[in-house]
Amino acid sequence: MDNTSKMISLLGKMRKQMNGAVADAMFYYGENYGLNYGVSLPTVREIAQAEGHDHALAEYLFKQQVRELKLAAFHIADPTLINASNSALWANGITNSELAEEAAFALLRHSPAVMEIVAEWLRSESEWVVYAAMMAAARSNAISTAEIESVVDIVSRYPDSRPIAQGCVALLAAAYLNVELQGVVKSTIETLNNCAATDYIREEMSWRMEF
Repeated sequence: MDNTSKMISLLGKMRKQMNGAVADAMFYYGENYGLNYGVSLPTVREIAQAEGHDHALAEYLFKQQVRELKLAAFHIADPTLINASNSALWANGITNSELAEEAAFALLRHSPAVMEIVAEWLRSESEWVVYAAMMAAARSNAISTAEIESVVDIVSRYPDSRPIAQGCVALLAAAYLNVELQGVVKSTIETLNNCAATDYIREEMSWRMEF
């Protein structure tokens, strides 16, 4: 089958699980989807993972303005084929917090080039791409001083963003698990400008660092 036929088949499976009430009740930061069937995220993952890896299909699905297809694309894509130089298609399509979180969870963290992608995406002008990069870094077990110190610049760019603040906490909390990075985490938090994002980060990190 060509990609269009595969998409129609996949969409048929999704539609069987559609729930308009769930769609109406969904909450996420950022832009709404063009079409949202309200299929639960675990169900989307299950259906997508049954398809196996098909990178060309994944890129095709991600271009569609349908929530379930975009989310499925992260699982159908081959993470070994994604790097900093060819990740623009994915970055350009991340327009809300749900897509950012699923990109980090299902795709970026499995890429051999995850930290190269993170470095590129942290410089993005898109709040959601930066958020995705921080969530991927938090799951990577490869956080370095560079990613930690980037939090200062990120907070200065997005001083009132709750998702960005949450992404910073995820990154800093993951880094703090490494004893060798704890000093950098503490000094970075102390360096942050006073703003809403900083207040959230300091409050959340205070109890995390206690334990």
